[in-house]
Amino acid sequence: MKKLVFGALTTVAMAFAMPAMAANFVAGEDYTVVANPGKTVAPKGKIEVREFFWYGCPHCFKLEPHMQTWLKQIPKDVYFLRTPAAMNPVWEQGARGYFVSEALGVRKKTHIPLFHTIHDGRQQIFDQASQAKFFARYGVPEQKFNSMFNSFPITAKVAESNKLAQQYQLTGVPAVVVAGKYVVRGEDAKVTQVIDFLLEKERKGK
Repeated sequence: MKKLVFGALTTVAMAFAMPAMAANFVAGEDYTVVANPGKTVAPKGKIEVREFFWYGCPHCFKLEPHMQTWLKQIPKDVYFLRTPAAMNPVWEQGARGYFVSEALGVRKKTHIPLFHTIHDGRQQIFDQASQAKFFARYGVPEQKFNSMFNSFPITAKVAESNKLAQQYQLTGVPAVVVAGKYVVRGEDAKVTQVIDFLLEKERKGK
C-alpha cells in the first residue's frame, strides 16, 4: 500500500513539475538574444511579435498550425505581424506576392490555402506568373496583380523585410522575433511556448 501511495504522489509531483520545467527556457538554447534590438512598430502598451516565413518552406508549413492555434487566443497586449522573408531571389518573389495580396485585401483568405497548395498540392507557386494565376482564383485580376508586383510600394516593403532580417541576423525561416529582442526558431508547439515565456519576461521587465 505504501508503495502505491508513494508512486501516486510521485506521479502527481512530476505532473506539477513538468510545466514548470517546460517554462524554464534558456537563452542560447531555446531562443537567441538579438545583439542590436530593433525598434518595433507596436502601438504603445503592446509587445510586438513578428514572424518571418516563406511559403515554400516546409518548416514554416509545419509551424503554421501551431501559430494559428496561438493566434486564436493571442494576448490582448500582443501586436502580431507576419513578414515574408526576401533574403534570396526566389523568396523575394514570394514576398512580393504576399505584399500584393495584403495590399489588395485578400491575404486572410489566401494565406492558408497557398501554403496547402504548395505543400499538399505539390505546386511550385514561387514566381510572378504562377502567383498571378493562384491569386486570380480569389478574385484578383492577373493584370492588377502584375501591375503591383514590382511597384514602388511593394519594393519598399521588400527592402524593409531585408533590413529587418539583417538587423535580427536571420539566416533562415521560420523565425519569430519577440519585442525586437529575441529570436525563436523551430517548427513545433515549443515555438509558441517560448514566445509566451518571452512575452511574460518582457512584461516583468516593464
